[in-house]
Amino acid sequence: MFKFITQRPLWLNLLTGLLLALALFIIFIFSLNWITHHNESKTVPSVVGKSFDEAETILEKAGFEVEIQDSIYVDTVKPMKVLRQVPESDDVVKVNRTVFLTINRAVPPMVEMPNLNGFSYRSAEMELRNLGLRVGDTIYKANFARNSVLEQRYKGEIIAAGTKLRMGSVISFVLGNGVGNEKFLVPSLVGMRFCDARAMIESHGLIIGSVVSSGGITDSCNAYIFKQNPERFDEAKKVQYIRTGQTMDVWIQVEKPVIDSLAIPSPNQ
Repeated sequence: MFKFITQRPLWLNLLTGLLLALALFIIFIFSLNWITHHNESKTVPSVVGKSFDEAETILEKAGFEVEIQDSIYVDTVKPMKVLRQVPESDDVVKVNRTVFLTINRAVPPMVEMPNLNGFSYRSAEMELRNLGLRVGDTIYKANFARNSVLEQRYKGEIIAAGTKLRMGSVISFVLGNGVGNEKFLVPSLVGMRFCDARAMIESHGLIIGSVVSSGGITDSCNAYIFKQNPERFDEAKKVQYIRTGQTMDVWIQVEKPVIDSLAIPSPNQ
């Protein structure tokens, strides 16, 4: 069977082998254009925003392979819509290239409801958005903690931390309006040193608002209050009331003012 090889001189066999290898190499070189589709390029069509089935049909008709690279959830986009494509639209690539798609999930993933009670509204809002939950209506309730979350609700009911929810669910908050339920007489601050007055009203849950200086005050802590708003009495000399969380503005000066010794009127007055 191999006599035609063994009966020929060795140098002839070597030459034949070299010529055969050279022929195969030349065939391979000339076939590269066909194998790699050299100079055969196409523009990638835009499929972002289309359904996956529609995108797959468009890309395959254009001569591209299609593969789902990832799926995420965006509550403002319909399920199975294409969110991203690689290569991007209008990119010029070789034919038969695979286009990778990121699509919107058909079913929203589940997330755990965090405990946001005590958070400021802004912090709670940011936390919900990071989890893929949406912020709904806000209801205000009398409470000293202004804009602090008092209750977290889902579909009108209080929801406990750790409860599983679909991403995109709407959470409503009950917030403090900064004014407490406790009602008491407006304190008289006129004639008091500023630091003493501040300590006193803060102990009652009130807040110092504007501080207006008069004259060359170098030590505001020991300056005297000569005017306040709200005042202790209204124009008819009736007692005024204030609630926790409300503010009081004061005017201060170096000299101690003359204090009006008018007695507080009785409830009958």
